[in-house]
Order: sequence, then structure tokens, then C-alpha cells
Amino acid sequence: MKVTRKMVNKQLRFRGMLLDRLVTKSSEEKFIQSMHNSKEQMDKRFKGKDVEGLDCSEEWVSRGDGSSIRVRIYKPRAAVKELPGVLWMHGGGYAQGVPEMSGDMYKRLIDTSDCVIVAPDYRLSIDAPYPAALDDCYKVLVWMKNHAEELGICEDQLMAGGESAGGGLTVAVALLARDRGDVHLAFHMPLYPMLDDRMLSESARENNAYVWNSATNRWGWKLYLGDLYGRNVPSYAAPGRAVDCRNLPPAVTFVGDLEPFRDETIRYVENLRAIGIPVDFRIYKGAYHGFDIINPNADISKAARDFLMESFNYATVHYFAPQPSSLNRHHT
Repeated sequence: MKVTRKMVNKQLRFRGMLLDRLVTKSSEEKFIQSMHNSKEQMDKRFKGKDVEGLDCSEEWVSRGDGSSIRVRIYKPRAAVKELPGVLWMHGGGYAQGVPEMSGDMYKRLIDTSDCVIVAPDYRLSIDAPYPAALDDCYKVLVWMKNHAEELGICEDQLMAGGESAGGGLTVAVALLARDRGDVHLAFHMPLYPMLDDRMLSESARENNAYVWNSATNRWGWKLYLGDLYGRNVPSYAAPGRAVDCRNLPPAVTFVGDLEPFRDETIRYVENLRAIGIPVDFRIYKGAYHGFDIINPNADISKAARDFLMESFNYATVHYFAPQPSSLNRHHT
């Protein structure tokens, strides 16, 4: 999909073009090196940074092999119990990022409807390919459910969300939770999710849009899938391959019409709706990948945020999923 400058929303153009020049690489080798450099920079810039106005803390969740997952927890300052719990997975093409970088999102979610955000610092693909990130996120979800009372979470309102690769992990976690039966999710929020490694759709092929294009998408998938790339990839690794979406929770998502993930997001929404699962969905014209984060003050970004928050607020009032009894749980 050929994208021209004129196709980009006027308020998004300058920042998109500027960031594109900074982040887009000319080769796979340079892309991989930039992901390693980014890890160092992100750690320095964000790691351990709290969100003003929120109660912020850190926990460590055991992987069961002697190592642990760092987890950031965000709550409203006023002590409230029985709140929705949101597992939030950051973006970054599976290759970069830390949970602290989504601080603005945590603040908006909590300001919209009091909740507890649980954000895992999952393993990145540059350090360990699939299933490392998914294993980490799922372990933290199970931990969150098992510690709901002490976290101040209503166990019947466990939710999951994330942007980009975090959106892909959101769908993967939802599929895994459904299939294992450990945890029942009440709602999920996979924003412009990175779902399909095959890149067969119109929007994914030969896309030259700002920020994230077909080349970076391919390199990101190769890093994440490792030896699985180009082979029989499981749907937990690339949820766009999932053919059975039954018994997944209600959802909200949005996507820009210029980005590689447009068509796979549309397809996921259509698959959910076809079997009667409620989905709030919007496509934003003239928007590239991550537009709402890259240019938060643009009118289109504010509209996308308002749409997301309205849907989240509705979910906290209307969507519940009682947890399976301990007798029926499949322990992993």
C-alpha cells in the first residue's frame, strides 16, 4: 500500500515525518542494532519513573525457574477496593519498550474509571523470542487473579489491553486464557494490534507509511518468531492466524487507515462480530501507526482517546466474568 504525504492527516504530518527519519532503518541489521540501542535508552529514560497523581509500586513475579518478572502497579491515590484490574502490555514491535512508557495511558484509564493497572516488563524479542513475552504476560495475569484481593481488584473484572505488539499480546493472552481455563477475562483492548506475521493483506504489503512500515514489520516478526519465522506459526504467537474466536471477551480497538495493521485489525473485529462478541471499533483516516502517542495533541488523537475511554468506562460498568473455581483450573 503506497502512502503519500498528502494522505496523512495534516496535524500528524510533521511529527510523523520527523520520527520516521529518526527511527526508520535501511536494513535489517541496522533495525536490530537500533532495537538494542533503544533498550538502553528506554531503561535510562523511563525505568522506575512514577506517574504523578497515582499510587505506583513494583512487584516481582516468579517464572518458576529461579528468575522473576518485574511488574509495575498503578492505582488511584484514594484507597478503593474491588476495582477492575487491567493487565496492560506495552508496545514496541515485541523488541523494545518498558511498562513505564505507557504512563499517560495508565493515568487516563484510572481517571476515566478507578482501576488497578498491572504492567509486566516482559522479555523482549532481542533477548528471547516467542514464547518468552507471552509466557511472562500470562504468568502475570494468573498472578494478578490469584492476588486480586490484596491488589484491591474485583476478580470478576479482569481485563487486558495494550498497543501495537502489546495489542498482539493482548489477543494472545485472551486466547491462552480461554483455552487453558485458568482465568476468565471480562474485556480486552488490543489497540492497533500486531497480529499477523504473514503480511498478506493490502495494508501490510509494500506499505511505506511513517513510523512502522512493511520492512520494519517483517524484521519485527522475524525477531519475535525466531526459528518459527516462515514456518507453521502457532496462533498464540501470531493471533491473526486464529480461526476460532469463540468465547473471547468483548473488545474495543482502533487503527489508522494508513498503517500496516489496518486490515488485520479489521479482520479480527469482523471475526469477533460474526460470532456475536460485542466490539467497539473505529478507523481513523489519515493516521499512521501509533499516531495517538506520537502526536497526542492532534484532534484525531484526542478523538481516538475519547472513543477508547468511553468504551472502557462502559466495560467497567457492564462487563463481568466470574473466575473458574480452583477445582477446575488447569495449573501451568
